Amino acid sequence: MAGRRNLRPWCRSGELTNQGRVCKRRVISASQDRMKRWARMKANCWMGKNSVQVEEVPDPKILNSRDAIVKISSTAICGSDLHLYNGFIPTMEKGDILGHEFMGEVVEVGNKVENLAAGDRVVVPFPISCGNCWSCQKGLFSVCENSNPNAWMAEEVYGHSPAGIYGYSHLLGGYAGGQAQYARVPYADVGPIKIPDGMPDEKVLFLSDVFPTGYMAAENCDIQPGDVIAVWGCGPVGQLAIKSAFLLGAERVIAIDRFPYRLNMAQVQGGAETLNYEEVDVLDALKEMTGGRGPDACIDAVGIEAHGTGLVGAYDRAKQAVRVETDRPFVLREAIRACRNGGTVSVPGVYSGFVDKVPFGSAMNRGLTIKTGQTHVQRYLRPLLERIQNGEIDPSFIVTHRLPLEDAPRGYEIFKNKLEDCVKVVLKPQAA
Repeated sequence: MAGRRNLRPWCRSGELTNQGRVCKRRVISASQDRMKRWARMKANCWMGKNSVQVEEVPDPKILNSRDAIVKISSTAICGSDLHLYNGFIPTMEKGDILGHEFMGEVVEVGNKVENLAAGDRVVVPFPISCGNCWSCQKGLFSVCENSNPNAWMAEEVYGHSPAGIYGYSHLLGGYAGGQAQYARVPYADVGPIKIPDGMPDEKVLFLSDVFPTGYMAAENCDIQPGDVIAVWGCGPVGQLAIKSAFLLGAERVIAIDRFPYRLNMAQVQGGAETLNYEEVDVLDALKEMTGGRGPDACIDAVGIEAHGTGLVGAYDRAKQAVRVETDRPFVLREAIRACRNGGTVSVPGVYSGFVDKVPFGSAMNRGLTIKTGQTHVQRYLRPLLERIQNGEIDPSFIVTHRLPLEDAPRGYEIFKNKLEDCVKVVLKPQAA
């Protein structure tokens, strides 16, 4: 047993496995009067590549004394969900409930959840974290050692397992997601943050993922006064990375994308200078805009499905199509080459596996620092809530579409295909 820290006793004895079994451990539920809810709910389910469908599924139940059940008031479609929708993340199964950005009202708790009660309004962070393991104690919540019941799968791919994530494949736990009317929240005594009365959902919903993700991406840049930050990708994470970079003291932010409406949002809402990579050579433009030195830090807010141009872009698409390469690292390559000597490359964009022709020699020889990782959301919840309350930022500016849960398939279609100037879709599961 030497060298095997923490054999995940909690998830092995209390979590729902991807085969649907519940390991034998005494389950403590809330009082019987709270259990009197209907037996089925509506949820947005993955049905295969480019296919989601709103289905009636069984209501979630308390399975562990540290669980809570949340009645979801708002949930969102994340850019990371498109990786599932497009078929790039393995181990998805037909009928899996999607969604990892959600909030709502607590309706039921296990008897070891002392910080929450029925009626509390909460935002739920997307990484599922136990709070007790070495990683959680160090504030590294997205690599919790206890929350992925399918850790053996992730270990085969990554060497070690990250945390479980709601609605994000069986590789990361097989947990039901939050694009539904109700969700089970494991380790509810660690994750959710209570929201004060009077704050609209859309001001705080993105504490679940994209606001902390954009903020951590900027924080990883170790921004100093006078710094110039370049951000590839003006989707929700990119937009909030731009705002966060300014919050942390950047003098200039340069936003890179190809969609005029997203570049306009970055300029008008974020205060960024903009580059359309279909109209200019990004590396040349960044050198010119920074006096030949390059940005002090570069943020890759794109990840696995980067849209490349020319022969290199075609090369990546061809290799990914035949599964010789799992991810398209066009932006990662460009960010490394663009960054000034001794600068930082921050990568919040999701990568799933293996990439080709990354110029690591450039990173090594020029002394670059590369920082990345799924976001340790629990670390940022309270500080970022305070920034919202203080009026320093209102993340709701990214919302362009509001739909009832029943329209989730349409939401995925317009978000994927950049229709109707779509930046962010919020779904309302309780809409009549």
